[in-house]
Amino acid sequence: MTRVLLAGLFHETHCFTDDVTGMDGFTIRRGDAIIARRGDGSQLDGFLSVAEREGWTVIPAVDYGAFPSGIVDHAVFEAFWSELGPILRAAVASGLDAIFLGLHGAMVTTGQDDPEGELLRQIRAIPGAEALPLFGVFDLHATLTPAMCALADGLVCYRENPHTDAFDAAVRAADLLAGCLRRSVRPRMRFRGTPIILPPTGTGTADRPMRDLEALARVIEAETPSILAMNVVGGFCFADAHDAGMSFAAITEDDAAAEAALDRLASLAWSLRHHGLPAEDDPDDVLRRIPPGAQGPVLLVEPADNIGGGSPGDCTDVLRAMLRHDVQGGGVILADAPAAAALQEIPIGGTVRLAFGGRGSRLDPGPVELDVTLLSRSDGRFMLEDRHSHLAASQGVHIDMGPCAVVRHRGITILLTTRKTPPWDLGQWRSQGIEPTALAVINIKAAVAHRRAYDPIAAASYTVRTRGPCTSDPRALPYARLRRPIFPLDDADRVRAATTASGE
Repeated sequence: MTRVLLAGLFHETHCFTDDVTGMDGFTIRRGDAIIARRGDGSQLDGFLSVAEREGWTVIPAVDYGAFPSGIVDHAVFEAFWSELGPILRAAVASGLDAIFLGLHGAMVTTGQDDPEGELLRQIRAIPGAEALPLFGVFDLHATLTPAMCALADGLVCYRENPHTDAFDAAVRAADLLAGCLRRSVRPRMRFRGTPIILPPTGTGTADRPMRDLEALARVIEAETPSILAMNVVGGFCFADAHDAGMSFAAITEDDAAAEAALDRLASLAWSLRHHGLPAEDDPDDVLRRIPPGAQGPVLLVEPADNIGGGSPGDCTDVLRAMLRHDVQGGGVILADAPAAAALQEIPIGGTVRLAFGGRGSRLDPGPVELDVTLLSRSDGRFMLEDRHSHLAASQGVHIDMGPCAVVRHRGITILLTTRKTPPWDLGQWRSQGIEPTALAVINIKAAVAHRRAYDPIAAASYTVRTRGPCTSDPRALPYARLRRPIFPLDDADRVRAATTASGE
């Protein structure tokens, strides 16, 4: 019986926010709770589906996962390893055939800017684990590193942003593991970094440059049977890590073919780099252009307060713009635990004056005080309408926003959540009795991941420029560890010269 150990470590770390993510920020699953993820649409579910088909015995170790947030206390990583290490040692001692990891890949801790690489080093240092097949799945927004590629046999990243294929990517990775076990042929990974770092708004796979890069990667796979998978990694610009940025990796049985393919992808990425810096509109200009009575919803997409990138989800610039223009039929979701708590004792239909938002980022002008009417309360739990939602990748289909309240101020409906929850599924609104298609203007605190849910219902969509920690201009970020020179932070000629000198 083939025995495969399964573990997960999933966090996308924003290094430029003030919060530190501790143990209380993580959902931790152990043993049977990991096996119970079968059917929830997540990364781990994808692996478990293949394990079921192949008849593998799965040894569930530990799974730590959290929503994007500030730098992780290194004690979390140490706690994770203190659980995984003994389980792995025991599994090796009793006979283990392989290891599978569910990763995000963009974690940064207070003590380590490549914790996934360090995790792989610690795994390989265990006697008996140094030669085991090690495969896994990771997010398109990872900081992929040379260490990760040197220590793993096959890490497969998502191909879609929004991430509709997290389950499928895990299936691809597990299928590669199955092939490795059947054929006893070990592939290897070849890594290529690029001198390019793009904001999340520039990494949507429906747009250039990612659209063209993904298309070329699929052509390469079809043309070159020795390349088992080609990863196009958009990177995460809010990770202050040496290797942050766009990269590529081949899972290959032929190093020369892989290097030639990586050359093609790196060259195309450089030629398309400017497409990764999309323009943004002023929210007041957009609201002035919307005629009264226009059919909605019109989306005001606010990447600077992108919850999926680690922002607090309570910035107030768009709400303030809606108030200035007296928007009728507006919808805003704010992650505001104090306001939600203050409304728990107010009678439904009651009116109260409260301060909303503006607490989570020093860049925001601060809370907005409004007289509001309480429309409803709930426990904040809902099931995703779309099992392929970007949310399902790590969270599965059952979502908990914490206690929620819905209030109205003049023509604007505000959903207040206790836990910040990325706006990637329309069930977030409908679970609170609000029909999003009936709203005229919706504030979306996201960059790209909302598109699968919202684009089909939108009359128009505008990406707007506001204050917040998830800026779409990497030049505004105070990097300390990022390798330089790199586009767009540095002059293109200097980047080219440094790249030529280094042989990248």
